[in-house]
Amino acid sequence: MNNLIQKYNIPGPRYTSYPTVPYWDEQGISLENWIKTIKKSFKESNTSEGISLYIHLPFCESLCTFCACNKRITKQHGVEVPYVEMVLKEWNMYCDILEERPNIKEIHLGGGTPTFFSSENLTKLINGIFETANRAKDFEFSFEGHPNYTRKEQLQALYNLGFKRNSFGIQDYDPIVQKAIHRMQSFEVVKRVTEDSRAIGYDSVSHDLIFGLPFQTEDSIRDTIKKTVELKPDRIAYYSYAHVPWIKGNGQRGFKDSDLPQDNEKRALYELGKQLFFDAGYVEIGMDHFALPTDSMYMAMKNKALHRNFMGYTSGKTQLMLGLGVSSISDSWYSFAQNEKNIDDYYARLNANELPIFKGHLLTEKDLIVRKHILNIMCNLETSWKAPEMQLQELPEILSHLKEMEADGVLDIFDDHLIVKEAGRMFIRNICMAFDLRLLKNKPDTKLFSMTI
Repeated sequence: MNNLIQKYNIPGPRYTSYPTVPYWDEQGISLENWIKTIKKSFKESNTSEGISLYIHLPFCESLCTFCACNKRITKQHGVEVPYVEMVLKEWNMYCDILEERPNIKEIHLGGGTPTFFSSENLTKLINGIFETANRAKDFEFSFEGHPNYTRKEQLQALYNLGFKRNSFGIQDYDPIVQKAIHRMQSFEVVKRVTEDSRAIGYDSVSHDLIFGLPFQTEDSIRDTIKKTVELKPDRIAYYSYAHVPWIKGNGQRGFKDSDLPQDNEKRALYELGKQLFFDAGYVEIGMDHFALPTDSMYMAMKNKALHRNFMGYTSGKTQLMLGLGVSSISDSWYSFAQNEKNIDDYYARLNANELPIFKGHLLTEKDLIVRKHILNIMCNLETSWKAPEMQLQELPEILSHLKEMEADGVLDIFDDHLIVKEAGRMFIRNICMAFDLRLLKNKPDTKLFSMTI
């Protein structure tokens, strides 16, 4: 297995979208095409399933050096109200475009630190959304929280607004690791927000951990996971640290490359964690995720209803996802569009009464077929080309790339479908890369992606 890890540990996308952002059309997407595709998707899906909203809340009080998210560091909470007002302005612009009242099935608040915002301003944001929208049947609202900056009144306010799921970024409990990544938080603080969530009535509490951080060892990971399973979160995300300082600048240079676990050492941390999760009763979901059998994500996996988008894995799917806020990405299924990454540019576009989109991609028919295959592999560990609408002219080339993986025991290829074997879970990104026609035709000559393992 160690030889396979060395063989397949190459730079590759995480496939929260296809095409991946670096391979979006250089010409971007016209505003006319973007509006056309969101209207089409809305018409096809609003009544039957509703739409999703991702709202990016970018502010943090301190910088975590492992973080590759779009954020603005400040302790000045006067930024909250102007930002909420701009997000609501963007939302109302979309409502004018859609013309009919949207049914919202999913909302996810990401960041940054969503719990940077006060209970009052979070309430103002969500109530403002529903002045022009309805809650869909079986809606699911969730948010991310930093344990140090999440208070009981915020948990209660969001619960009252319909949020029943939350996730807390833990990363690691070891003080040496915490110091290196500038993320100091105690087990007692995490225990408090977890227990407060359950006492209030949240259905699902998730903890996010990261392996591959500087100075991590098997002993430190074992201690972190022991503390985690003691609190029994409903879901655990166990992410591979993506070391991409060439993209995010000095934010990921708070430690030396030599401080990071490498190759087999890093993979051993994952395998140890995975076994400890299994021992505690968790089930592996897709890639990087574990859930208790009582959680909705496990149910979605069993029913082959698991979905993956820019928020990661979700237990439900909507055809249209609108991203609000600075840097947010929207997905109409037929196209992608990303908002301005700089908050001042985001404000300027909205003040000019313009949707704050600065780039995007209009998917071709071939893109849509590849996208379906990659989603099938990422969510269900299998895909099929039996149906005519799933066939590609390039399929022989794709399968030729996968033959070596089949020989390595990673997957099984049949006449009209393939199945990823248990040993192939760690190589899901590599398998998807074989279907990535844009990547195959234009391999990058500079660093774009983190390592796959």
